Amino acid sequence: MKSASLKEIKQELQHRSQSELLELCLRLGRFKKENKELLTYLLFEAGNESRYIESVKKYIDTEFETINTKSYFFIRKSMRKILTNTKKFIRYSKQKETEVELLLYYCKKLKAFRPSIKRSVRLLNIFNRQLLLIKKTVATLHEDLQYDFQQEIDELQV
Repeated sequence: MKSASLKEIKQELQHRSQSELLELCLRLGRFKKENKELLTYLLFEAGNESRYIESVKKYIDTEFETINTKSYFFIRKSMRKILTNTKKFIRYSKQKETEVELLLYYCKKLKAFRPSIKRSVRLLNIFNRQLLLIKKTVATLHEDLQYDFQQEIDELQV
């Protein structure tokens, strides 16, 4: 089955009643966990972005606490999983400030992690790639925010 384009879907949704749209959203939420998470963000979290950021930070904290530190293989695997989920949460928000704040928090946790990431080239590469992404995103923000975030980036690079 070939899926319709977003333009076609948008046109079709405009012709549906409110109850039909409600039924479609609920049905969509049943199929994938990601769909349900996005609906949860849009309905409950989008109005208070700072609370959303704090909840994602708590998620990052709990995930960092559960990392298996027996080998760098397990550490790397867990770090990639945390990063993937963090980026998924960033996609829900679509706000550059949220993206920068969450990636900075991830990098701070990664840098402070013990055993040190300096002993693993791959973990250092993950850290450096995220810093580059943060810098690129910060360049698109308002200059006051750029200054604040740049100070945090400089602290991470020291």
